[in-house]
Amino acid sequence: MMVTSITPVDKKKSKVFLEEGFAFVLYRGEVERFGIEEGKELEEAVYRRILDEVLLGRAKERALYLLKSSGKTESWMKKKLSDCGYPEDAVDYAMNFLKEYGFINDRDYADSYIRSYGEKKSRRQLVYDLQQKGVCQEYIEEAFSQSKVDDEESARQLLCKRLRGKREISYEEKGRLSAYLGRKGYSYEIINRVMRELTDHMDQNWQD
Repeated sequence: MMVTSITPVDKKKSKVFLEEGFAFVLYRGEVERFGIEEGKELEEAVYRRILDEVLLGRAKERALYLLKSSGKTESWMKKKLSDCGYPEDAVDYAMNFLKEYGFINDRDYADSYIRSYGEKKSRRQLVYDLQQKGVCQEYIEEAFSQSKVDDEESARQLLCKRLRGKREISYEEKGRLSAYLGRKGYSYEIINRVMRELTDHMDQNWQD
C-alpha cells in the first residue's frame, strides 16, 4: 500500500491517504513512530500494528464518549466514527464491542424514543424520525406494538400548549393551528376532530 499524501488536520493530527484513498488519522508523533512517509510503501504488517495498537482502542473509546450524553443508533454511530477519521476495520471493531456489551441497540432505542416522544409527536412523525436515524422498519413496528401512542390525545396536548389558556381564537388562528398539526404529521381526520372539539369547547366557554 503506497502512501500518497499526509495532510495536516490541525497542529497535532494528520490524515494519511493511500492509493485506495483516505486511510486514517494519526497524531504526528504516531506518523513518525510508524515510519509513514509520502511516496513510501506501508506494509500490511505495519498497517495491522496501527490498527491493533492505536485505532481499534481509540475508536472504541470515542464511541463510548459519544454515548455519554444520550443513546444513539447504530447508523448514527457508524457515520460519526467514520466522520472522525476511523477506518472501516476500526469502526466495525467499535460497533461489535458496543453491541456485544449492550451499549447500543436499535430495538431498545426505538422503544425509548417512542416512550419519550409518543405524547408530543404524531405516529407519522415518530416513524419518520426513527427512519432518519437509521432504525429498521421491523424495530419501529415492534416498538409501536408495545406502546400506547394516541395521535388524537397528543394532538390535543399540542393544541393546549399552543393556546396557553386562550378562551377564544380567530378564524385565521384556527387555520394556523390546523397547518401546525399538519406539519407535525397528524392526519386530516384527526386534525378536523380535535379542531372541532376545540371550537365546541370555546363556544361553550363563551356561552357560560
